[in-house]
Amino acid sequence: RMGLWQCKLRYRTQEEVLEVARRYQKEGIKIDQIVIDFFHWTVQGDWKFDEKYWPDPKAMVDELHSMGIKVIVSVWPSVDRKSENFWPMLDRGLLIKTERGALQTYDFQGDCVEIDVFNPETRKYVWEVCKKNYYDFGIDAFWLDNSEPDFGVYDFDHYRYIDGPALSCSNIYPQLYSRVFYDGMKAEGEENIVNLLRCAWAGSQKYGNVVWSGDVPSTFESLRDQINAGLNAGLAGIPWWTTDIGGFMTDDWQDEAFRELLLRWYEFAVFSPVLRMHGDRGPHDIEPLDEREWGGGSLFTGHDNELWSYGEEAFTIMKKQLDLRLSLKPYIEKLMKEATQTGAPLLRTLFYEFPLDPMCWEIEDQYMFGDRYLVAPVLELGCRERQVYLPEGTWKNLVDRSEE
Repeated sequence: RMGLWQCKLRYRTQEEVLEVARRYQKEGIKIDQIVIDFFHWTVQGDWKFDEKYWPDPKAMVDELHSMGIKVIVSVWPSVDRKSENFWPMLDRGLLIKTERGALQTYDFQGDCVEIDVFNPETRKYVWEVCKKNYYDFGIDAFWLDNSEPDFGVYDFDHYRYIDGPALSCSNIYPQLYSRVFYDGMKAEGEENIVNLLRCAWAGSQKYGNVVWSGDVPSTFESLRDQINAGLNAGLAGIPWWTTDIGGFMTDDWQDEAFRELLLRWYEFAVFSPVLRMHGDRGPHDIEPLDEREWGGGSLFTGHDNELWSYGEEAFTIMKKQLDLRLSLKPYIEKLMKEATQTGAPLLRTLFYEFPLDPMCWEIEDQYMFGDRYLVAPVLELGCRERQVYLPEGTWKNLVDRSEE
């Protein structure tokens, strides 16, 4: 899982996923994981593949496993009133309650109420459904999106969990949400549990959480922000952290400026805990698969987001950068073990490694990847050189930019 995670918003069918994996295999490019994003399901809260577009998930997973690729699926904590699980969960008190007015907490692509993960019975119920519809097919990990949870209206005095009003306890929601899957997978004998979440809380790192920075804009300003976000996450005790390479919200995936941003972001991600291709590659001008008013067939999708999607030059650069990443696998594995044993982050501020150097307390656009590699990302469009501060020591340039 230290290599490339391939993802986009969104693969709409089983065949799309397999075609992408087969192309990577044909190109001789090893990917570690492929991610199946939201609305592969029927409606929110069914927590299962839509049979119309995913007719044989087990066969799909088996073929991907034969290529050495692990499979992640997106799971949301929202339950549509049309879901087969809505009324059983409502009757058993397994959903969030509202203090006044209508019972609704989320209204994206359906009238939804989110699950009350503070209730152990909720966690048990959701895991049993996801085990039957995902895990038993061989799904390796879960992308636990909207894990704040994502409310339609952020009036926290309006929502209530079994443990009390949201104002008293909402921050721990993402940690408990992750435990739906961590505890379930642990009970199945899994040891190396890795799930992807958009949010975390103190102690989340104990439950196999990789946290990503959310649906960030596709801009150089946002890229700069990711460095600060990743460094702060590490200092806060969350060592496994990642971003959407290129940012999430892209207006025009064929724009030359975006392509340059994508490559700079990719180069940064090579020296981060998880190398993950993802994004909603606009514009949304792809025809839907069907005309239903609900379900994945009618929902929008972004354009291609594989390494070869951005032209031959970009493809060559990203392949070379991936080779560099793969050459670092033994080192990254060492860092992962160190994080488990001591809590040391993989992304480290300069002052973490050089606390006696006053300059290292001031610099915000460089960082250490572990204790060995100093990284200075390029953070401006059109930039072809930049100044780098080298703390006292002996340094070697790992990447010869003249070759690019």
